[in-house]
Amino acid sequence: MTTNRRFIIAGLGASLLAGCASTPRTTVTMARPAANTTPPDLLPQRDAAYDAWVAGFRGRATAQGVSPATFDAAFRNAGFLPGVVTRDRNQTEFRRSLEDYLAIAASDERITKGRAAYARHAPVLNAIEARYGVNRYIVTAIWGLESFYGERQGDIPVIAATSTLAYEGRRGAFFEAQTLAALRILQAGDISPARMTGSWAGAMGHTQFIPTTFAQFAVDFTGDGRRDIWADDPSDALASAANYLARSGWQTGTSWGREDPNGALEPQPGGPRFSTTGNFRAIKRYNNSDAYAIGVGHLADRIAGDGPLRMPFPPDRFGLTKPDRIALQNGLTRRGFDTQGADGVIGANTTRAIEAFQRAQGLPVTAEPSQALLRMVL
Repeated sequence: MTTNRRFIIAGLGASLLAGCASTPRTTVTMARPAANTTPPDLLPQRDAAYDAWVAGFRGRATAQGVSPATFDAAFRNAGFLPGVVTRDRNQTEFRRSLEDYLAIAASDERITKGRAAYARHAPVLNAIEARYGVNRYIVTAIWGLESFYGERQGDIPVIAATSTLAYEGRRGAFFEAQTLAALRILQAGDISPARMTGSWAGAMGHTQFIPTTFAQFAVDFTGDGRRDIWADDPSDALASAANYLARSGWQTGTSWGREDPNGALEPQPGGPRFSTTGNFRAIKRYNNSDAYAIGVGHLADRIAGDGPLRMPFPPDRFGLTKPDRIALQNGLTRRGFDTQGADGVIGANTTRAIEAFQRAQGLPVTAEPSQALLRMVL
């Protein structure tokens, strides 16, 4: 059975790699170009214990067919990345309401950019749909959610990230398998070590494939001999996403689902309901989340020209509707407490603005919105 690509990254296991804590460590940050804006904890560091792990892994990798030349080239500029360990250990279970999720996943900006991206790449998207049978708007929407149409692919070296997590992460065996798969990608000539970058957990390219998913589903759609999901030309990446869905059970000619007042799926109590098809389940193979699958389906529909959801969402736990929250954000910003935009989602920027406003007014600092606070800033 194919392991879900993104669920593994989002729900990493709880156990630490045994044996690492007892190994003495000395770390020295390696030199970097002056213009580099990468956070210091995501820069490769010299670490004696990590280097010892790499030396041991070299034997395991070459025994499984990775050439010494490939291994040495891949690790030439790699090093221990303390920042990926911090991010791995500090993952928290954070749940947004469907209303908030869709405000981000199908924002006006993402819809506008999606329509422009679709228009630019319509010929290749049509060709991908013809070959794999997967709706071209769904492929575009996945691209939009995964990397904002290629704008946010991640710039962390994959070999350094996955090997760091293999050495000291919470799922050592899993990330060793990812590192081995990444080495095989390099050995196949699909990408160079310098260009193999991605997220802190090793998700790569336009479609954010982890290395083992790349091995199973990536395709060379352009016919140049490389499966390049990082290229400025997104053809290989988009075709790879379509191949993933096709092999996950996508049924050609069937929608993902639809908003339906009588539908069985009600992700947010009191909010819109949905009827879904087997293609909804195929999308969930990409990311095992109802909200993600609805986000992909709804964004695809909006890119294709459909309107917003018809059924309203109920007020949140503070008694505020989305228009109320937008009014609160605008009011705070007008008063000098910038929320960095007004999308109706109460995130970290809005929380900080509320805290600052409450402190300035001599109010109890709760950092929570309320009807009373809304009235104060209008």
